[in-house]
Amino acid sequence: MSTWEAILLGLVQGFTEFLPVSSSAQLRIVGELVGGADPGALFTAVTQIGTEVAVLLYYRRTIRTICVAWWTSLRGDHGTDRRARFGAHDVDARMAWYIVIGSVPIVVLGVLFDDAIETTLRNLWITVVTLVIFGVLLDLADRYGARSRQVEDMTTRRALGYGFAQALALIPGVSRSGGTITAGLAMGFTRKAAADYSFLLAVPAVLGSGFYELAKAAGGDPAPGSAGWAPTLVATVVAFALGYVVLIGFLKIVSTYSYKPFVYYRYGLAAVVVVLLLTGVLEADPGAGA
Repeated sequence: MSTWEAILLGLVQGFTEFLPVSSSAQLRIVGELVGGADPGALFTAVTQIGTEVAVLLYYRRTIRTICVAWWTSLRGDHGTDRRARFGAHDVDARMAWYIVIGSVPIVVLGVLFDDAIETTLRNLWITVVTLVIFGVLLDLADRYGARSRQVEDMTTRRALGYGFAQALALIPGVSRSGGTITAGLAMGFTRKAAADYSFLLAVPAVLGSGFYELAKAAGGDPAPGSAGWAPTLVATVVAFALGYVVLIGFLKIVSTYSYKPFVYYRYGLAAVVVVLLLTGVLEADPGAGA
């Protein structure tokens, strides 16, 4: 992969990571168009670390408050009130536990289906189907969701609902933010609250996935997929810079407007991919162009 291709893919990752349009699908498609091959799951996971650093920067005060409250509740002298250790009387401490609970499904399913995630599930016909299906679900949830709950209204059951929605994003085309925001809207959260928890929940999952892929690569082929380490680093830095700007803009937009434009984008992208597959410009099998 050349430096210019890395920059382009970094821009794609940074621009699409926080939008409910599936950044992994965009990388899969654009990577093959400009480089002739799927950049690979490792390249995708590592560049997502860049955009996740943008989340850490943007939500730094919120994350600090949650971590401090969680640690304080664990170490505090609560006497016989054991529930207090789990944030029974502190919404910020509870939020930490809800993020832990919501992260369990993607960890378990990610390990169980590791091979399929890197091969079979990256088939572009599967991507087309998930782009359409989850576009429909996002549209319905945004249109009919109650939009009355705030982040403070999170519960264990709702956190698990978010968690399973996030786990579906292991399939390119679903979208991590799209899946979790759809789940949040369906459970009655406001557009802003659904997005806020979605991005906070993604922190351990994305960072864990990125470093897990790095650890696997450390013991084998030093080249992440069809890319090399230098281009991957360039793409990650670019993704961070653009991702931070997009994150700020996206949260402002969804506080006022609907998700309808993203739904239409998903449909349009699915249609374009179908045409490119049928004309032979793209290969459905991620290993076909390698």
